[in-house]
This record gives sequence, structure tokens and C-alpha cells, in this order.
Amino acid sequence: MTQDTLALLIDGDNASPKIVTGLLAEIAKYGTASVKRIYGDWTKPNLNGWKACLLEHSIQPVQQFAYTTGKNATDDAMIIDAMDLLYTGRFSGFCIVSSDSDFARLAARIREQGVTVYGFGERKTPRPFITACDKFVYFDVLGEPPEEPVASAVPQRKVAAARTAMKALIPEKTEPEKATPALSGSSKGKLDDAALQMLEKAVSASADEDGRAHLGRVGTHLAKQAPDFDARNYGFARLSDSAEASGIVLDIERVGRSSESRHGKT
Repeated sequence: MTQDTLALLIDGDNASPKIVTGLLAEIAKYGTASVKRIYGDWTKPNLNGWKACLLEHSIQPVQQFAYTTGKNATDDAMIIDAMDLLYTGRFSGFCIVSSDSDFARLAARIREQGVTVYGFGERKTPRPFITACDKFVYFDVLGEPPEEPVASAVPQRKVAAARTAMKALIPEKTEPEKATPALSGSSKGKLDDAALQMLEKAVSASADEDGRAHLGRVGTHLAKQAPDFDARNYGFARLSDSAEASGIVLDIERVGRSSESRHGKT
């Protein structure tokens, strides 16, 4: 299967080299980064930490002097290069690594061209940049899942009749998997009220007439509704884990394939 061709553009002034390994692993899920560039004034000491990992990960440094105090020339150079790459028509997606709201218009312009935008940044990233992306991933979820839940505990409440009717369909696992204590149920991963409401709305919008919604469609709707919605933000490895833990909102059915379908029959 052909993977998407991506362009990775990193704002060196707004990212730490500590995230590079997790960043590249995350990007590999979406496609192949054939262009990998990082922008900054490499004569300044604040970028010294990046120099050791550039050759190891084949990231091309782009030098941009700060011509005027208070003006970010790095952002301008990154935006110009992004537009040049966009007009080549070679890329199906752009990965913009920054916590700067100045890239909100760039992300929106790339999406207008029908090209996917993946954003990466810190929790302090302004909402305009986050919502301008198709998907936004926070730096702190690029590594191991957090030991403590990011969100608050789910308050206990009764399930309304309409909620109990909704179901999310998850493909049945063909082989048994060992449970992951850190991500199983209420001990670690927890959804807050806002996340529960988004999940409920996504299930409702994706459901068929019988009240069932395939989890893949739910995930697609969540990405459109909130680009920064990520199960890892709440201590879960996958959307299916968070869906199962939110039993007060929906019921889970695992649907396996029959022997006929596995052999190509419908």
C-alpha cells in the first residue's frame, strides 16, 4: 500500500530536541516524510541541543538570521518554504511542528489546497493554530503514556435511555491480548466531561439507524470535531481503550469476521 508523502517543517525556536524520536515515530503512522527541515538561527546557543540529532535523523537545518529585534524571521522563512513545497503538488500532507499561533493561517491555506495538515506543539499552543490543523498532537503524548491522568476523574451519573441505546463497534481481536494495567479501566485512564460529550456526539453522528457506529467512523468524526482529541491525552493507548472505559456513555460490541468473510465471501 502506498504511503502518503509528507513534508516535515520544524520551528526550532518552539520545539525541543527531546521530542524528535517520538515525533518521527508518530509521523510514520501517517506517511513518509520525504522532506525534513528545521528552521532557526544556528548562530545562537539556544539551538545547540538540536545539532546532535540532525544527522542521526536526516533533518536539514535551514539558517535564518534574526534581522530585526522582536521580529521572527524564522517563521517567515518556514512559511515561504511551505508554500513553495505546496505548489510542487508532490505532498499529500504537511507536518508543522510549533506552538506559535503565527502558523494558523499557513495551516488553513494548505488545507484549502486539499492537503492534510498535522500539527505538533505544546499544551500552551493557541487554539487558532490547533483548529486550523486536521489533527493536532501534543508533545507530551509522543513518548510513553503519562503516569497520572491528564484529565479529571469522570463523575458517576446515571445513563439516560438514549445513551444506553448507542453502541460502538470495534473489530474483534483475532488473538487474545494481555491487559495493560496502566491503561485498563479506571485506575489510570480517565475521560473528563468535555471528552465524554465529544465522544457521545461523535457516536451519535456516526451511528446507523440501529444505533450502532463503527469506531473508525467515530474516530474520523472526532478528528473533525476537535483536532487535538487524542486518547493518549487521557491516559489511553488507543481510542478503543477510551471507548471501553466510557461505559457510562456507550456500550461496546466487538464484531468478528466470519470464516466466509475471511475467505473473501460477503
